[in-house]
Amino acid sequence: QGVLITGLGTFCTVQEPLRLGAEKVLMVRRPLFKLARNPAWQAWLKRPKVTVPENIQIEPLDFQHLSRATSLPRPVVEDCVDETILLFSSHLKHQENVSFVFKDVGVLGREGNVVRMKFLGSCIQQLESTASLIAALRS
Repeated sequence: QGVLITGLGTFCTVQEPLRLGAEKVLMVRRPLFKLARNPAWQAWLKRPKVTVPENIQIEPLDFQHLSRATSLPRPVVEDCVDETILLFSSHLKHQENVSFVFKDVGVLGREGNVVRMKFLGSCIQQLESTASLIAALRS
């Protein structure tokens, strides 16, 4: 399953083989982030090529769930998400280096003309508890 944050991008996990030698293969899960397209900055911005597999179900961000988890009213949560996306987009539009931290997930940042998501080791370990070291090294 994946989550679409409109105006920002898509977060999901994929399962893929990790070859540990000539005969041993371990299936691991790893996180992916695909940045949304935006005409204001897509012409000059370089993004790592990320392909979200077609078999992954993508759902919009669940504002009601976030509202319950944060004890904030849903309209407040929606406004916070919208303003954060607008702020990030503004930094990209003005070609400013910026980093946004997603608690327990990772850091989305721009350095130079490249934007990438760096996932935290703890996030990767939660996805792949049976092979956390290998999953962390793979990502």
